Amino acid sequence: MASLPPFAAVIVAAGKGLRAGGPLPKQFAAWRGKPLLRHSAETFAKLGAYPIVVAIPEGAEELAAEALAGIDGLSFVKGGATRQLSVRAALEAIASAAPSAILIHDAARPDCPPTVIGRLLSALESQPGAIPVLPVVDSIAIDHAGLMAGAANREKLRRVQTPQAFRFPDILAAHRAWAGAAEAGDDAQVARAAGLDVALVEGDERLRKLTFAGDFRTGAPMIRIGTGYDVHRLAEGEELWLCGVRIEHDRGLLGHSDADVGLHAVVDAILGAVAAGDIGQHFPPSDPRWKGASSDKFILHAVALAEEAGYRVGNVDVTLICEAPKIGPHRETMRGKLATLLNVDLAQVSVKATTTERLGFTGRGEGIAAQAVATLISREDPV
Repeated sequence: MASLPPFAAVIVAAGKGLRAGGPLPKQFAAWRGKPLLRHSAETFAKLGAYPIVVAIPEGAEELAAEALAGIDGLSFVKGGATRQLSVRAALEAIASAAPSAILIHDAARPDCPPTVIGRLLSALESQPGAIPVLPVVDSIAIDHAGLMAGAANREKLRRVQTPQAFRFPDILAAHRAWAGAAEAGDDAQVARAAGLDVALVEGDERLRKLTFAGDFRTGAPMIRIGTGYDVHRLAEGEELWLCGVRIEHDRGLLGHSDADVGLHAVVDAILGAVAAGDIGQHFPPSDPRWKGASSDKFILHAVALAEEAGYRVGNVDVTLICEAPKIGPHRETMRGKLATLLNVDLAQVSVKATTTERLGFTGRGEGIAAQAVATLISREDPV
């Protein structure tokens, strides 16, 4: 994106964050490998914000310094009893610097797209304030004692996000003049109370606010990848199951369960993607419950574990390694079976086959091997 005009930033991180349920206030809790607060601070610093003032709880100086170590241009102020008082304290702390523009942002919104910042600062060329908003897509009901008392026109409603941008002298004066009987939900309310116009610019779903413990569990990477590999010996008198499909052959695979190397490789790939061990840990060969068991059960178990971790299957790619039988005639049936077990579309499943040019145990026809790659996507990802 093009270079941005000069701006300062305030990050509001003075709350207790109790609803997140962790041992630390949520702004200092880890999210995607870093303290939550650090994400937005790094974004602002990278985009040239100066100065950056962070409003923190009383007594949290060491926590804040550790969370933001190495980021230049930062200073801290003690937050107040309300969000509005915390923001005012931060604005007063940089009043002497007299920046032309200020962004005020909640630390609980860690993923801050630079494109949104660009739109906000551009809007300040014609308006004293600007906020990012998104449309309301669901119907809105008015609650009265647990009963629907009416509906609101969602066409005129917008979801408000941060950062919110203002011409610095205007928003400082508005906070100094604030006399609202109730707590100000955001700085746009303070600005409007002072008679300032506030432009609406397009927000971004990435700017969602993290509030509850579940938000931090899904703060893991949006995509995870796992690999799996399995081998079973071919033996006479056994049924041959590959990727959930029974195939007529002179020999079958020998194992404690149905020995389906294709499904076993997929199970290990899914388990690996969520760091949940391997198939042997969940279904040990020593357990008589799995004697002759269908590997369908193993797949469903792995998928359930992935869902508990907040993920769904994105795609699976399986390669069967053998000289015989020919996989081609069964490929589409295998893909369909896997798609059903994984609860995905057929297009998300690939089944391939190869030989080892008669080298090794598979080349000698002693067994069949399979390898698989599974991609898991966070259930929050709309894709």
